Amino acid sequence: MPTQFTKTFKRLLLAVVAFAVIVAAPQLEAGSQTSRQSAAIPTQLAQLQTVQNAVVAVESVGMTVSDMDRAVDFYSNVLSFKKISDVEVLGTEYEQLQGLFGVRLRVVKLQLGNELIELTEYLTPKGRPIPIDSRSNDRWFQHIAIAVSDMDKAYQHLRKYKVQYASTAPQRIPDSNKAAAGIRAFYFKDPDGHNLEIIYFPPGKGDPKWQKPTKQIFLGIDHTAIVVSNTAASLKFYRDLLGLQVAGESMNYGTEQEHLNNVQGAQLHITGLRSPAGPGIEFLEYLEPKDGRSLPIDAKPNDLLHWQTTLVVKDIEAIAQRLRLNQSTFVSPSIVTIPEKALGFKKGVLVRDPDGHTMRLVEK
Repeated sequence: MPTQFTKTFKRLLLAVVAFAVIVAAPQLEAGSQTSRQSAAIPTQLAQLQTVQNAVVAVESVGMTVSDMDRAVDFYSNVLSFKKISDVEVLGTEYEQLQGLFGVRLRVVKLQLGNELIELTEYLTPKGRPIPIDSRSNDRWFQHIAIAVSDMDKAYQHLRKYKVQYASTAPQRIPDSNKAAAGIRAFYFKDPDGHNLEIIYFPPGKGDPKWQKPTKQIFLGIDHTAIVVSNTAASLKFYRDLLGLQVAGESMNYGTEQEHLNNVQGAQLHITGLRSPAGPGIEFLEYLEPKDGRSLPIDAKPNDLLHWQTTLVVKDIEAIAQRLRLNQSTFVSPSIVTIPEKALGFKKGVLVRDPDGHTMRLVEK
């Protein structure tokens, strides 16, 4: 009898324990998931913070030129830029950075206001000229927008120097375009055919610094604009991977826009992005016409259609890894350490955006 009682008691005890385990299991699992989720929150926040702080400044906008002395003369005398550095470099580090063998470069930095451009002449090897039939909706199009204090004076100044026109004349964005109403702009070209823009911001539009009283006509660089094929894809690259922030957008169309870009029927979706410092980066997506050409597959940094925008980052290794994981195309085979910071930075790498525009990521 005591033996039978013991067996019965044991079976009851096991049943109770089993029931308790079954009841408690979901709660334990929920608690475990909550714990894991709680632990994941700091990691996710850290990743978000890393993306937001990926690019700390747009430092300069650069282009390849065929004759440095001629280019410096144009930007200095016509547009009031000041030369701040002039170096000549060669070696395996620069070959790796530019993705080209046998390079010898002359690199000149020029300043207007607080902004910089960087001109590069390939002493070797020489590249190709900009295609003579290039249009403003081709996807290799890029320009810098130079803010001016007075559009009429700026335009007459350019006419005095007989610059090559890209627009038919200065255009005023109509009042129907609330985001850009009253802005005046004009496209023209430098001696190599690079597109440039002068832009006037009326009170209440643009960066307030362009409204400060001054006797200068040419003030600084407001932004660099690039033609993109798909705004969403470009936002993934610049906003989601590099951390730039959207500052505004507009839909531009009509006769003024057509004659500014010199593209008949032009309808554009324009998106402006900003980093914590430096000029903005502006997307120009042509909704119409859709016949803009892609960057030639064999385009190289020594070709004159090459631009490279320098983005300063805190951790170049982490940013490059993130871009590689997202299948971005690199011009440089790897991150390059620059001897004695000859170009003003410690490490650098060139990467292309979804449309082939080149960004030079640098770590100071």
